[in-house]
Amino acid sequence: MLRRIRRILATCFFAAVTLLFLDFTGTVHAWLGWTAKIQFLPALLALNAGIIAMLVLLTLLFGRVYCSVICPLGVFQDAVSWISGRRKKKKYRFSYSPAKSLLRYTVLIVFAVAVIAGIGSFVALLAPYSAYGRIVQNLFAPLWGWGNNLLAYFAERADSYAFYETDVWLRSLPTFLIALLTFAVLIVLAWRNGRTYCNTVCPVGTILSFFSRYALFRPTIDARKCRNCSLCERRCKAACIDSKQHAIDYSRCVVCMDCLEVCKHDALHYEFRFRSHGKASAKSEPPRTETAGSTKADITRRRFLLGTGALVGTALVHAQEKKVDGGLAVIEKKSVPQRQTPIVPPGAVSIRHLARHCTACQLCVSVCPNGVLRPSADPLRLMQPESSYERGYCRPECTKCSEVCPAGAFHPVTTAEKSAIQVGHAVWIRENCVVLTDGVSCGNCARHCPTGAIQMVPSDPSDPQSPQIPAVDTSRCIGCGACENLCPARPFSAIYVEGHEVHSEI
Repeated sequence: MLRRIRRILATCFFAAVTLLFLDFTGTVHAWLGWTAKIQFLPALLALNAGIIAMLVLLTLLFGRVYCSVICPLGVFQDAVSWISGRRKKKKYRFSYSPAKSLLRYTVLIVFAVAVIAGIGSFVALLAPYSAYGRIVQNLFAPLWGWGNNLLAYFAERADSYAFYETDVWLRSLPTFLIALLTFAVLIVLAWRNGRTYCNTVCPVGTILSFFSRYALFRPTIDARKCRNCSLCERRCKAACIDSKQHAIDYSRCVVCMDCLEVCKHDALHYEFRFRSHGKASAKSEPPRTETAGSTKADITRRRFLLGTGALVGTALVHAQEKKVDGGLAVIEKKSVPQRQTPIVPPGAVSIRHLARHCTACQLCVSVCPNGVLRPSADPLRLMQPESSYERGYCRPECTKCSEVCPAGAFHPVTTAEKSAIQVGHAVWIRENCVVLTDGVSCGNCARHCPTGAIQMVPSDPSDPQSPQIPAVDTSRCIGCGACENLCPARPFSAIYVEGHEVHSEI
């Protein structure tokens, strides 16, 4: 029964998080957005003390249920492992192996250093929720979009508007390749060895493993009833059950309940840790599973606490080408301008703030309705979102990215606040302007500027009848990109937006 309940809850959480990244309508987040905000690392970076306390308390009570129920990457690995186990003679394929403590704590310390140093790209590679988000956004979302477009095709022919077509495009080749590599590695590890990633690489699993040692409720082995058949050990995908010693390494147990199902002698139970089974119960956690060298275990524990303290302390201190021509130029793909400073959306406060808090989960990229956000290819901000205006512009009425971010990388902003936040300023390129190159009148940039920062003035100040060219008032420009996106010049717009390191208000 416990295993069934765990599976139902895990399926619900997994489906909810997956839908957040697949949804292109912007409606799912209103109902299920909380499932992203309760993920451990985003909550830590967002300084959400309530969520962190809840997850720690949950682990102290029931063990690492976060890893087997709430974390989408953990559930994904379980699904892969389950499929692998369906093969003939592969159902009982695991065996006990000692914890690789040195590797686990080394990865955690390196991870903490990356958080302290603000190396967001490295943090993003190891964050489990973000890794799964990138996999869905880059690998599954295109399939979802093509399926939707197929339904829209048939619905159109049935005079139905139940579905509508959506653009499916590659937002970033480096991010796609990283997502593909992560997907392949996870498939191989989960297919062969179950929860290897969670118990050797994942920093969240390592942090929670310390608390899970002291969980009040956990699986226990009754040595009086155990017949040493080793079925529980061979079914444990965390490789944490030593059936010969009647011991369970609770730092690695993810409370999947698989062992309870296979025990044929009623020797395994999920129960209160202080429940007495007589002298034999002492063997459920053998004479110091952190064996011969309790001193060594104490040193390892102290190192772990130092690494965790550094990570938490630091978090608390640091609280592609739309075809439009404007009716003037031949339809041609637009090229991305060379910006000296990247553009990050309103709510990010600054490039530095975004780099320190963003886990590159791609949720904001998934929900952006205007095709503005895409993952950065800059090595220092790899996979973190930035704005570019070849496919659309940042509309003043849209605040989706600030609404969905679970890590505090974007501060929530209202539409009124967004209209006053200056993320960049427009720059006019004389040699690209169709007014001067083609001898035609235009004014697209001035006509669509929402703040009136662009005015058309005579190209020759001494001749009021000379062709009108744009003049930019940078003090009024908010960097929304309407001018750049709607400029008819190809392949480079005659006006583009240069980003600001720190945002300001006009």
